[in-house]
Amino acid sequence: MYKKIDVIIPSYKPDKKYLKLIQMLQKQTYPVNRIIVLNTEEKFYERLLFGTGFGEQNKNVEVYHHSKKEFDHGMTRNKGVKRSDAELFLFMTQDAVPADEFLVEELVNAVSKEGVSVAYARQLADQDCHPIEQFTRSFNYPEESRIKSSKDLQELGIKTFFCSNVCAIYRRDIFDSLGGFINRTIFNEDMIYAAKAIQAGYSVAYAADARVIHSHNYTANEQFHRNFDIGVSQADYPEVFLAYPSESEGIKMVKQTAAYLKQTGKQNLIPTLVIRSGCKYLGYKLGVNYKRLPKKMVISLSMNKDYWRLHSLKKEVSGIDATKGYGKTEAETKK
Repeated sequence: MYKKIDVIIPSYKPDKKYLKLIQMLQKQTYPVNRIIVLNTEEKFYERLLFGTGFGEQNKNVEVYHHSKKEFDHGMTRNKGVKRSDAELFLFMTQDAVPADEFLVEELVNAVSKEGVSVAYARQLADQDCHPIEQFTRSFNYPEESRIKSSKDLQELGIKTFFCSNVCAIYRRDIFDSLGGFINRTIFNEDMIYAAKAIQAGYSVAYAADARVIHSHNYTANEQFHRNFDIGVSQADYPEVFLAYPSESEGIKMVKQTAAYLKQTGKQNLIPTLVIRSGCKYLGYKLGVNYKRLPKKMVISLSMNKDYWRLHSLKKEVSGIDATKGYGKTEAETKK
């Protein structure tokens, strides 16, 4: 049975990958109803699209602008859901490009299975991807699909809750019943939701046949800051992460990456792997213990510095009902 689908995309300084993403969404075998873009800072968006005729060519794209200080991984996405009336909604990031025209169809097939609350896609490395990151993609996104539930916690541990809003489709009825995303989180809003769904008796589907091209070439310094924020999110929600620590999974990935580099004749990259892994671990451990650090130090170590400015004067909230309205703020405009 056909179900209406909206795509929701947070964006900030979008580039040509964003244009390719929209182009590929318009070619999907399973039609997309609306594409709702939650853009941070209007000037960067207008600069990309100036003179392209984008609006005329993509009339189902709705763009809502807000300031950088208003962005939050959970709250902003909740606002996007509030703007949609679709039965299913697909979250994507601006730099994730569908590998083919079957992405939405495959995700719908996965999320339509009984008890599945959310289904996320396989992420493939881009052509310019560093060999270490290439293996990381294959480690986190294998070739085999899988449906994960509470029965898998003993085997998979924290990976039972693994889910990525780089490309993930949600059922509205379950999403609303569970209260949506946490409104305040610096990272991992997708995993926190997945954990809540699994604890409520639902399951999470990994759809390997739904494929997007998405990868990053982070420097060791960028990995440090990114993993600091990951550690912060885990410290803020110990009910999700404390019982299933992620360190063992990280060690496993490092060992397998080193073996891969040896097997492929790229052992000269092992020192790079050691340095990057050390930065990631140090950042993560500092993030987990961020409440013991001075506030200025926390902001300097974080990748998402505006998060701390956004929430510094706000009471911590959670769940979709904790913020009233979800309509446009005074700073938002629709183009």
